[in-house]
Amino acid sequence: MTGAPLRNDLFPTGLPVYSTVGRTASGRAWLDRLPATVRAVQEQWDLRLGAPLHGGSCSWVAPVGLTDGTEAVLKVTWPHREAAGEARALYAWDGRGAVRLLRQDREHNALLIERCDPGEELGDDPSEPAERLLRAAELLRELWAAPAPPDGALERVADVCAEWAGTVEERMHRLRPGYDPGLVRLGTRLLRELPATARREVVVHGDFNPGNVLSARRRPWLAIDPKPMVGDPGYDPWPLLEQIDDPFEYDDPRPVLRERFTLVAEALDEDPARLLAWAAARTVENALWCAEHGEVRDGAEELEVAAELAALAGL
Repeated sequence: MTGAPLRNDLFPTGLPVYSTVGRTASGRAWLDRLPATVRAVQEQWDLRLGAPLHGGSCSWVAPVGLTDGTEAVLKVTWPHREAAGEARALYAWDGRGAVRLLRQDREHNALLIERCDPGEELGDDPSEPAERLLRAAELLRELWAAPAPPDGALERVADVCAEWAGTVEERMHRLRPGYDPGLVRLGTRLLRELPATARREVVVHGDFNPGNVLSARRRPWLAIDPKPMVGDPGYDPWPLLEQIDDPFEYDDPRPVLRERFTLVAEALDEDPARLLAWAAARTVENALWCAEHGEVRDGAEELEVAAELAALAGL
């Protein structure tokens, strides 16, 4: 395979990674080097490359075949903070609830990981939301049961959320988006206080949404694409609960939210009020992210969601 030309269809500029990473000069330089990077990893591991998958916003991902017949996925990631711990977390989980890490090339920021086949997203499964939530909760229990890597190998939820709280305050002061200051103060307080009051610490997935849970052969469902940290497990469930199907499309979202948070909390041996508090905190942070990126109205809608979550949590 060495020296074989790369196919022209391997790097279409319509892939999301081109629009996301291409926003900065350093990102564009990384994209310019991407074909050579993929070639180097292909030759090193003697891979047969398939057409890239459409989806990754910060990485180039493609199905590959190994010489022994193993089917896998090659992931070449633009170096950034959230992705730094992915390999370490996959190694810690060792296939329990998540895809297995097969090989790693730190120099090229490349991972060879287990392929999920058929690879359908949990969000697209036709079963009832409650059934899908329980399947996902089973995976989370497995992920949380793994021993954490040595100190410093992964970022800590407490440190990241304290940083976010400061950023929220700075954006609120600088942008003056007209958001409810009391609700924003509640969100920043929760970001600082919740990690410090956790009764246990685990390796959290960090981005546990239905698009990151795929159907597979080895197990019915496996988690992919973590943005891992060590800390309060209550951090993890909100993207799943929010996106399994939108509770705010119901005439009255409160009973839907109450039922789903109770269901997932019981499955995970967590306090539903604590999961709601985490959801409110993360939603406030996202509201100010929206404002920072010129989406003030979207941020206002996020704060409406945060207000509902906080009320359900009794805050």
